[in-house]
Amino acid sequence: MASLNDIRSTFLNYFERQGHQVVPSSPLVPRNDPTLMFVNSGMVQFKNCFTGVEKRDYVRATTAQKCVRAGGKHNDLDNVGYTARHHTFFEMLGNFSFGDYFKEQAIPFAWELITKDFGIDPKRLLTTVYHTDDEAFEIWKKVGVPEDRIIRIATSDNFWQMGPTGPCGPCTEIFYDHGDHIWGGPPGSPDEDGDRFIEIWNVVFMQNEQFEDGSMKALDMQSIDTGMGLERIGALLQGKHDNYDTDLMRSLIEASAHATSADPDGPGKMHHRVIADHLRSTSFLIADGVMPSNDGRGYVLRRIMRRAMRHAHLLGAQDPLMHRLVPALVRQMGEAYPELQRGQAMIEETLLNEETRFKQTLDRGLKLLDDELSDLGEGAQLPGATAFKLYDTFGFPLDLTQDALREKGREVDTAGFDAAMAEQKARARAAWSGSGEAADNAVWFDIAEKHGATDFLGYDTEKAEGQVLALVRDGAVVQELKDGEKGWVVLNQTPFYGESGGQVGDTGILRRLENERESATVSDTQKMAGGKVYAHHVTVDRGTVKKGDAMALEVDHGRRTAIRAHHSATHLLHEALRDALGDHVAQRGSLNAPDRLRFDFSHNKALTAEEMAKVTAEVNAYIRQNTPVTTRIMTPDDARAIGAQALFGEKYGDEVRVVSMGAKSGSGKGSDGATYSLELCGGTHVRQTGDIGAFVCLGDTASSSGVRRIEALTGQVALDYLAEQEMLLAQVSGELKAPAAEVPARVRALMDERRKLENEVASLRRELAMAGGGKGAAPEAEDVGGVKFFAQLLSGVTGKDLPPLIDEHKTRMGSGAVLLIADTGGKAAVAAGVTDDLKDRVSAVDLVKAAVPELGGKGGGGRPDMAQGGGASTENAEAAIAAARAVLGG
Repeated sequence: MASLNDIRSTFLNYFERQGHQVVPSSPLVPRNDPTLMFVNSGMVQFKNCFTGVEKRDYVRATTAQKCVRAGGKHNDLDNVGYTARHHTFFEMLGNFSFGDYFKEQAIPFAWELITKDFGIDPKRLLTTVYHTDDEAFEIWKKVGVPEDRIIRIATSDNFWQMGPTGPCGPCTEIFYDHGDHIWGGPPGSPDEDGDRFIEIWNVVFMQNEQFEDGSMKALDMQSIDTGMGLERIGALLQGKHDNYDTDLMRSLIEASAHATSADPDGPGKMHHRVIADHLRSTSFLIADGVMPSNDGRGYVLRRIMRRAMRHAHLLGAQDPLMHRLVPALVRQMGEAYPELQRGQAMIEETLLNEETRFKQTLDRGLKLLDDELSDLGEGAQLPGATAFKLYDTFGFPLDLTQDALREKGREVDTAGFDAAMAEQKARARAAWSGSGEAADNAVWFDIAEKHGATDFLGYDTEKAEGQVLALVRDGAVVQELKDGEKGWVVLNQTPFYGESGGQVGDTGILRRLENERESATVSDTQKMAGGKVYAHHVTVDRGTVKKGDAMALEVDHGRRTAIRAHHSATHLLHEALRDALGDHVAQRGSLNAPDRLRFDFSHNKALTAEEMAKVTAEVNAYIRQNTPVTTRIMTPDDARAIGAQALFGEKYGDEVRVVSMGAKSGSGKGSDGATYSLELCGGTHVRQTGDIGAFVCLGDTASSSGVRRIEALTGQVALDYLAEQEMLLAQVSGELKAPAAEVPARVRALMDERRKLENEVASLRRELAMAGGGKGAAPEAEDVGGVKFFAQLLSGVTGKDLPPLIDEHKTRMGSGAVLLIADTGGKAAVAAGVTDDLKDRVSAVDLVKAAVPELGGKGGGGRPDMAQGGGASTENAEAAIAAARAVLGG
């Protein structure tokens, strides 16, 4: 019996022999289709190839594409576990032609592979074509299908569309007849919903493109898009009628049965099926970067996880189960999808953390549900208010409650649930309106309420596509932004990081997919409405940006790279400071920009040169260590329990991203004690610490009382700074005519010589002043009110020279008062002194305050024995001396 892994290989190998490029599966989060929550078919990654927007170096491709249908338009979640062929995760085998071949080759390819390579009996097959597609009808006849087994279908069942917009076209399908012992009729018949005739392959003839207004135009090139579900064809080739009986799914079901000690085919059969299916979807979503959350894709992941966990609970699992099944999945699918192997540890940890949290509330939630049901009449609906309480208090999504009630033959009053949800939103809106925000910011709350949270893709990519949900200009919602206008653009998903946590917002460019010449420059990205909405501040360069437009989004890569390096270096700096200064160091603010980082931290004195050198060396050592930078999702309490540092000023919800970097065996952080830096952080970071490049500290300054501030550079900015410093050193070395190593000693010698000369000059100035300032003999002291008073106007001295001159005059006089006025290049400096024996009678401060106004100045101050002041000029020096004399005379 061929395994599903063998069938996948047979398919890909066949088309490789037919000249097709084997292309790896794209991630489940679509980067090139803003209308999709998850990749739901094989052609999604090739959408732009079909429209001609993108050119690749091949025109034929084949893939095994992982797909998820559990949210939005394509949602099979409610049926999983109850039917034979519904899954949240499935693999779509496909072959594609981008303008190379069309119907005349696509149909024979399909027929040959199915009847020869897979060996399916042609007599058990029938085909369908779109009712106007005579060409496909004739080709099927040519390959040997009888006319009575080629069915014309006039409905959309045979006209394929990926979504409300995009490439589309007529299709032809291949069905397998399981025999008349199974109820059901052929496609197009009244009994077509039966299980006798099962579709196994769909070939789309990609001829048209559908637009939002319902119009359609022919594509410039005719292309082929096929899809064959691996699970369906696998069941057929393995002689099964149920996808869950295939070898791959059966192995996962048996792993679940072994872990729960519950018969795989007993009363809990349906629970095992749900667990097996949901194990695949959750594991692949986590491997592709989706993390459980309360919004967007993360919310869908959480719904799937919790649905599986509830079914594990119903099987009697007392401890978390899902993470224990991941190795079985990796054994089955890890070779075909290496991302499972790379992400196994992350997948297991995420499932364990989520299930541990959920089990803490599951029992209480189910008890509430049982209590409410016991008070209801037979068959009565569960009140919507109760369902909302389960959702709001216990984290039960509505569909999980509906799933639990289905087993009891009950339903939920969904209208009541919606009313309770609306009431809560009204309360939240009222609370937000009173939060002190500016009135015009209410527009962001309206957008968040109408469109939900923006899905951030920027942890994994800097390019994506997004759909314009809203436009804001001058505080009001508008329908478009025209050429040259500035405003804000809100998209359903974005790789642009919104400013928060010290990291500045991204910049870049938006281009309309319909016409890439029409573009807008993003100058900033901000988080609005409490962080739910990412708003892109743009200037429209060419054309018009309208609500509903599909946009190609591209972050400025060089700028983001520099920001990431500075942000990651900030984490290393924080830990290095704690190592050097002590555990009292805590973040008090930060800035992570493309050209620098700034880090404020609690510490009450400047760093010494030795401390700064130690911090810088430690940061660079961990950069050179080049260890991976990893991220986990945890509760704030769990994160702190393993030593994670919280960032100052951040508000944390039920879940946080925990960023770890650096290896420090024995004395580090984390559950294993081997991590150097462990912090709660929602920002973007480098992949490896080595990506930071280099770290240069510019020094520290006082930021506020008890808070120091360090500014530093990383990467190319740091190297540019070092190169500039080296050039300056070379210039100084040249001027001094000394090797660079001798420059510090030579500079110290020059500084010592300068100080010596300055002292000599000051001494000569004082000697000259004491001798009369070069204008003959110095004036004699006079008696004023019984006090010796010496006053003199000097030139050629500075204000700093006056106090020592005052002291010398006081020494010469023995007892008395001195007033000196110096002309300091257009301004006046004043100093007064009083000997100690006269301080109780007269104050030097009074003398200065009397003289200064006459010189055009104000104030002055000091001690009773020495005071100083200043004025605008020495023009009225004699009047100033007279004013001081009057103080003594009074």
